[in-house]
Amino acid sequence: MTTTPIEAVRLPDPYPFYARLVAERPFAHDGALGAWVAADAAAVRSVLGSGALRVRPPAEPVPAGIAGTAAGEVFGDLVRMTDGEPQRRLKAVVAQALGRADTERAGRLAAAFTREALAGGGRIPYEELMFGVPARVVAALSGLTDGADAEAARAIGDFVQCIPASATPAQQQAAASAAARLRELLRPGIEAGGTGPGLLAELVRAADGASWTQRAPLVSNAVGFLSQTYDATAGLLGNTLVALARGAAAVPRDARAAGALVREVVRYDAPVQNTRRFAAEPYRYGDAKVEPGEQVLVVLAAANRDPAVNRDPQVLDPGRVNPAVFTFGAAAHRCPGENLAAALAAAVLMTLLAAGWAPADLPADPAYRPLANARIPLL
Repeated sequence: MTTTPIEAVRLPDPYPFYARLVAERPFAHDGALGAWVAADAAAVRSVLGSGALRVRPPAEPVPAGIAGTAAGEVFGDLVRMTDGEPQRRLKAVVAQALGRADTERAGRLAAAFTREALAGGGRIPYEELMFGVPARVVAALSGLTDGADAEAARAIGDFVQCIPASATPAQQQAAASAAARLRELLRPGIEAGGTGPGLLAELVRAADGASWTQRAPLVSNAVGFLSQTYDATAGLLGNTLVALARGAAAVPRDARAAGALVREVVRYDAPVQNTRRFAAEPYRYGDAKVEPGEQVLVVLAAANRDPAVNRDPQVLDPGRVNPAVFTFGAAAHRCPGENLAAALAAAVLMTLLAAGWAPADLPADPAYRPLANARIPLL
């Protein structure tokens, strides 16, 4: 049966397919997708670093279904969804703020919220641990407490539904309502200025230091802190648990080992398997020419397992030294939240283990959510 890189995201084991792409079609046009596909490390690096390619179609910077809504306004300000000089300046601000995130406090919050989720007994609430706990932690780091953290976690679940191209009108409408509420929740923390601890204060301090005076994009990117946490951390935690259930790695005995395991899972079974770029200008790679208006699907998970950059790439090795990892992107759009995501996933994992969770509690071959780019098991 023919498989595309989009279908592969949901396979029990997509990596033999990716290996064939790397070996046989490292950069080629896929007629079924109507897009070029970059698969090996060299092609992925080239595409992600090219100024001829954009993160959104030049003619549609915001999806038509949310244009003119609160969701569209937030989407249009997100540094991960924009290009150009303003994006570069704001990206530096966002990266600086996230780089100062208190990962130790994040880990403590994740552990506390995990214990809270487990307190009721019965079946382990994997959905809450994978999605709710990380979102609540980022909300709390942003100053939302006393129930506002949980409200923000629910709202971001609605907001992220507008991002895929497959979003329905109902999902786009829910995303618009969620974006409006998230801005209400987060705006006071931005307006309070760069005083005190927390992510929003760090964001304002970084903006002030860069002479960035516009506050609305800061609020939007505060929403972005939550949205980037949502699917990526859920997939990272879920894929780590599945790797343990499959016996691909030893159960970690302490927090340091858990952190090393999670960081290797980022490469080994990437939570974000692919991303897209859109040609605004002609782009050449080898003998191939991508014309303006054409798309490139960038298979990050395939590049992670390219033997040209990672020895024995099929082995999950938490002790791997200086791996080449493409999961969080590269160049201008590299996601700055990798350390925070890893800290959250490791803290939830260690709290689960302390509560008596064992890998045998999970099936080794779960189904996966029907998503085009995020690999998230159904647990």
